[in-house]
Amino acid sequence: MMLLAAIAAWSLLAFGFFLFVIQLMAHEIGFWIGRRHAGRGSVASEGVGVLVTGMLGLLAFVLALTLSFASERFTDRRAATLSEANALGTAWLRAKAIGQPRGDEIARLLEQYTTLRMAFVSADYDPPVLDDLNQRTSALQSEIWGHLSAIIREQPNPVTSSLMAALNETFDTTTAERFAFELRLPSQIFWLLIGLTLLGMGTLGYQLALRGARVLGLAALLTLTWTVVIVDIIDLAAARLGTFRASVVAYQWTLQGFQSGVTIPPAPSR
Repeated sequence: MMLLAAIAAWSLLAFGFFLFVIQLMAHEIGFWIGRRHAGRGSVASEGVGVLVTGMLGLLAFVLALTLSFASERFTDRRAATLSEANALGTAWLRAKAIGQPRGDEIARLLEQYTTLRMAFVSADYDPPVLDDLNQRTSALQSEIWGHLSAIIREQPNPVTSSLMAALNETFDTTTAERFAFELRLPSQIFWLLIGLTLLGMGTLGYQLALRGARVLGLAALLTLTWTVVIVDIIDLAAARLGTFRASVVAYQWTLQGFQSGVTIPPAPSR
């Protein structure tokens, strides 16, 4: 079983192929056992059909449950990226409004911070790379907060307090985003899904053997359908394994806003 998890972490395509093959193997094993029992004439195919229907119904329920869980995790990740990008934009504008060198330095560091967060969102599953990104994020947070502490001590007013609130929200959304990207499909649900899939294919093969029906092509089509659904579920639930990724477009828009800068127009004439 650990082999399946290792293959999924390496390549979802390879995992899908392996899952497809072992499902067909489970179907053939069930068919072989059913053919032997059919020769003895000791099993009622009608009763087996009821059990197989219940088994496949339970599998469909677990598929729907895991798909809902995976979809929610994907939505949480997308929402987290948008919240962080918005918080970064607000903090940058307030830093620019301070009007002193430390405020400009905070704005410059926030630009680096945005690029770093964009790299975190788009990174593949590589623990050393992710650890490095998280360490660099923490270092930037400390540096930014150090400049903020100096500003608060020099200018304790509502403007600097609003900057502190914006930066605090930015760092909080970073933590929330990291948590959203760490959430995965629970291993108990994963193995329940795989186990029910193999058991369902095996019992289906058993039932077909009792009835003397050989429909390997249709069984392969059903297996392929289940495989695609399971792979998509795992892809949705995992932040960095497949093609369902949170977009970095919100960060790109935020960086475009930084590049535009802040232009202070002349005071309107009375």
